Amino acid sequence: MTGHTSEVIELSFPLPRALDTRIYAHLTIREKSIVVFVTTSTTDDLSTPPSMGSFKFNPNQPISTPIYTQESNLEFATRIAKLLARKTQLPTYVGSSLNLSNMGMGGTPEEEMEAFKKVIDVILSKTQHILKPSDATSVANGPSS
Repeated sequence: MTGHTSEVIELSFPLPRALDTRIYAHLTIREKSIVVFVTTSTTDDLSTPPSMGSFKFNPNQPISTPIYTQESNLEFATRIAKLLARKTQLPTYVGSSLNLSNMGMGGTPEEEMEAFKKVIDVILSKTQHILKPSDATSVANGPSS
């Protein structure tokens, strides 16, 4: 990308282990940053907008800054922001209002990790063109420690 262009991608994919819940993602890739908003919605609550959730900034450094917090999804937003910033080498803003309570067992830690992996896999597949070659090969292996 050159100049002040941005690429906007809107996605929808099923929440793992949930029958009627989908994850909606809005991804904006700019020359010098990435902005991601993720939320969930069931077929029953399409008419009701979700809460704002947490909004997190990670400048591709060891620290990340919460801009707006909602405790129920702050950690999820933090992990997405840190991983995307590391993989893309770009400052990353992440807004998350995911509700994992509709998963099979109500959003256990295992289910949360499965949802996290699904979100990251889908977003990284859409950002392949900006990943560094060494990062692109490790996408399938997940985050490294």
